[in-house]
Amino acid sequence: MSKKDTVFACIGARKGMVIELETLLTAIPALAPESGGEGEMKKAEALVAWLTSHGITAIEHHDAPDPRVPGGLRPNLVATIKGANPGKRLWIMSHLDVVPEGDRSLWATEPFQAVEKDGRIYGRGVEDNQQGLISSVIAALSLVDGRTTPPHDLKLLFVADEEFGSGYGIQWLLANRSLFEKDDLIVIPDGGVPDGADIETAEKNICWLKVITKGKQCHASTPDVGANAFLANCDLALRLHAMETEVFTARDPLFTPDRSTITPTKKDANVPNINTVPADDAFYIDMRVLPGYSVSMVLSECEKRMRAVEKVYGVTMRHEVIQRNESPATPVDTPVVPLLSKAIREVYGVEGRAVGIGGGTVGAYLRKAGYPCVVWSRQDETMHTPNEYAVISNILGDAKVFATLALRE
Repeated sequence: MSKKDTVFACIGARKGMVIELETLLTAIPALAPESGGEGEMKKAEALVAWLTSHGITAIEHHDAPDPRVPGGLRPNLVATIKGANPGKRLWIMSHLDVVPEGDRSLWATEPFQAVEKDGRIYGRGVEDNQQGLISSVIAALSLVDGRTTPPHDLKLLFVADEEFGSGYGIQWLLANRSLFEKDDLIVIPDGGVPDGADIETAEKNICWLKVITKGKQCHASTPDVGANAFLANCDLALRLHAMETEVFTARDPLFTPDRSTITPTKKDANVPNINTVPADDAFYIDMRVLPGYSVSMVLSECEKRMRAVEKVYGVTMRHEVIQRNESPATPVDTPVVPLLSKAIREVYGVEGRAVGIGGGTVGAYLRKAGYPCVVWSRQDETMHTPNEYAVISNILGDAKVFATLALRE
């Protein structure tokens, strides 16, 4: 029996272990302080105890200080399966935190009690991100139990705070630790499609903008004596949206949709009555632009259009950046992409393909820091929904993909 056959046999026998670990982790709601929770430490402690009892003992803590949680720390863990040779380490990064359950009346099961049914496990966090976490653990344990030393180190990274910006997770690690090396392979199993073909290598640059406009209040029967802040914002919203077709017009088939999107979304309340022209108005716009355009370029164009609208309506406008993130793409010839594509083909029989996404992931922080990475798993994408579930065969299959990567020469 080859090393891979031995490891695959170990993985195939791990269904009970998958259910056991999903049950353990789901029962500990690792909610951020922003969601009224106590952070991830209790979940991290339970995970460490479980890993240690099953033979994974080389575990490091890189905890980030956060005075808002009991104990004052947010956990970041690295578990290592030592390889035979230096360099070319494989990192599999998952996150410990989950989002709140939302409206419990929409759940068919208790959100924080894992339930197995028809080949699936239901519960908050079972897919996001416990599927990826457990797949990586099962792959590592199968190396240990199969007494198989991988050619290079396998590193499992479990981070905090992914759901609220990663300030206490990967961003803190990048700023305060030197964990990664340039020849590392980094896979983040926190997104995917049901057939497992999509390998996310790029993200659109994201900017959420709030536009605040000051005009002059008056009675709606005499609008000419005032300056309608709401009307000015309506005009500006259309002008900003038009940047898609007038300025930032490039197309990239890597993404769906294949263009930059500049979308007005939320609006704050202004006056309480219909017959008053508002002096104050604010709205928000969600901008996701192709990597060829920097956020600074987009903001500069926004400023030009704001100044033009001010002249027309006699108002003053300013903006606040609510969120901003940009990163380079992972080149499709970076070793992790073809190696992962090959592993997906061997395990699932489908051809992996590089794709870009409009949403944001922790991969952006790594790419911006100079570490090419990919986001991949095989999943139904039920994260953040009522009745979230993970498919057990996907957890085991993804473990085989990770084991294949770990056993590469």
